[in-house]
Amino acid sequence: MNELTFDDKKERAVILGEYITENKATVRAAAKVFGISKSTVHMDGTKQKIL
Repeated sequence: MNELTFDDKKERAVILGEYITENKATVRAAAKVFGISKSTVHMDGTKQKIL
């Protein structure tokens, strides 16, 4: 599985949020699909301010 690259943290947060919502995925599942750590998924989902 290839790790996806993102232009910035906000873009990654939006993509992760959409994936989790649409697929009813867990943090662990999203991390595996996107090739990033569970901590990164959690941090993006809770700390990024998307305006």
